[in-house]
Amino acid sequence: MQGQYTMGNTKAHHVTAFLSKVPFFSEVSDSSLDHLSQRVYMETFERNDTIFQKGEIGEAMYAVFKGRVKVHESKHVYGHLSTGDCFGEYALIDNQTRSASVTAVEETTVLKIERDSFIDLMSTDSGFAQGILSVMIKRHRELDAIQEHLAASKQEIEIGSAKMSGLINGAMDAIIMFNTEFKIVLTNPSAHRLLENEDVLQRNVLFFFDEESAKLLESLVKLRRDNSHTQNNYLPDVITVIGSEGRETQNEGTLSSYGSGKDIFFTLILRNIEERLKTEDKINLLTKRTQYLEEEIKELTSSYGILAEDPSMLEVLNQIQQVAGTDATVLINGETGTGKELVARAIHQASNRNDKPMVRINCGAIPANLIESELFGHEKGAFTGATASRKGRFLLAEKGTIFLDEIAELPLDLQPKLLRVIQEGEFDPLGSSETIKVDVRIIAATHRDLLDYSAKGRFREDLYYRLNVFPIQVPALRARGNDLCLIAQEMIDQFSSKLNKPRVALSEADKALLRSYHWPGNVRELQNLVERAVIVSQNGTIEWSDIIPKEAGSGTVGKHPTSETILSAEQLVALERENILRALKRTQWKISGKNGAAALLKLPPTTLTSKIKALGIVRPV
Repeated sequence: MQGQYTMGNTKAHHVTAFLSKVPFFSEVSDSSLDHLSQRVYMETFERNDTIFQKGEIGEAMYAVFKGRVKVHESKHVYGHLSTGDCFGEYALIDNQTRSASVTAVEETTVLKIERDSFIDLMSTDSGFAQGILSVMIKRHRELDAIQEHLAASKQEIEIGSAKMSGLINGAMDAIIMFNTEFKIVLTNPSAHRLLENEDVLQRNVLFFFDEESAKLLESLVKLRRDNSHTQNNYLPDVITVIGSEGRETQNEGTLSSYGSGKDIFFTLILRNIEERLKTEDKINLLTKRTQYLEEEIKELTSSYGILAEDPSMLEVLNQIQQVAGTDATVLINGETGTGKELVARAIHQASNRNDKPMVRINCGAIPANLIESELFGHEKGAFTGATASRKGRFLLAEKGTIFLDEIAELPLDLQPKLLRVIQEGEFDPLGSSETIKVDVRIIAATHRDLLDYSAKGRFREDLYYRLNVFPIQVPALRARGNDLCLIAQEMIDQFSSKLNKPRVALSEADKALLRSYHWPGNVRELQNLVERAVIVSQNGTIEWSDIIPKEAGSGTVGKHPTSETILSAEQLVALERENILRALKRTQWKISGKNGAAALLKLPPTTLTSKIKALGIVRPV
């Protein structure tokens, strides 16, 4: 046997032309074959010379350049190979022993391609690797078909290989084939882009996935090993791929397998769904915004706007107009129930952000351990029970307004995070290291004295001054003069329509009675009492003395009389006349006796009779 390393250019060119016709290298470009030709040995064997024997460790593959060989085991001949045929190819990718012997049956010249040279070319010459991969696709994906159609022509096999190569290489989805040891044996260009690596053959495919995705693939492969039938499964969960350069992508895919025993191969097809997830995320965000807006609309339908004639409230409306066109942070102060939220809504509606949402959150109504997640959102697994990621209300209010009601109740340890949003316009969701930028106008409200709270260490002083850029003081209902009656009448009209009750007009006596009460619950308390009054009204009449709370231990209306309410002589007369009329109606116009109106009013019957005449009270016919 004689051997020669093909270094000469003329001979190398001759070898290149020969290799281009060898099926194993049919997909390799001529330039890559030139590189291969510089690395092959040309060896000649005499008749009956053994090229290699069964059981030897393989270190090279061979192509019959001229002559003829037989593949056999002892005396059993499997077949004959001649010019252009290859044998021993698996030695290029493993160190396994030869499965059969090969002997020359006549003087034969072969080209010997050693494993080291082959692997070096696969890693340094992408064109060579691409061509070899195309052929390997045929060898692996159509192994059964090749065995069943050994008699098919070489040309048909090459055409089939080219079609399969074009299909796989042209696919937009990433295709990754690996064996039972999770070693990658085949990839396409889309897989290279996804994995951010073109040199992945024989690498462990699990290294390219996060922990959860790797465990999922391991479990599916184990299931296939334990079952003999072929499987083609849609992956039940999204697969996170981590490329060689660190880029993470979310993918859906399928896992199929074929073969049996140790010769099982798996084909993983992955499709990047980043854009789809972003779209779904945006839809979810818009859906949540819609839900919030629907809740806010429900609240708006039960409000009555800002009715104002009193100078104190007209000044508030003037302040709203002044600040609405800016992005300044506003702090609304006022007793509970004075309508601080209506002021916040008025600012939002008059601002340049009125086409974006106004998101409200009551800092005192949410448990301290959940308020951070509500405001800033959280990532999946950030805390016990966080089974999915959630967008916070700051993100829901993007480009719009966020209304932080009862701001004094915000936990002290969370106040620096709010301060950061005000100062820097950014925050980190709970359980995330990602910083999110937001463009949100902040309006806060409280019935507390925040300056006093900060002096006591219950509220950060720097946060107070950041919130108090433009303070608005909403006056109490009792300090708004005739606004009380305007609001009450508006509420009566709306509740009467809603409850299908006759409309009731407030008399002067009714107005005096309403003004005489302290209204500790302000507009909210007035709303509740008016609704109750309309519900119990009969024949278009409301007994306000039965509705308005009385001071404990007395029969007089007005739990907390104030110096702000002063009744005129005319109002006092009207109030007395209205009170006597109620007493007469209740006693069915009986004046004297145990159950008469005089006893109810604690007046002598003669005095009551005189008052009836003086006030012009006449019993209706």
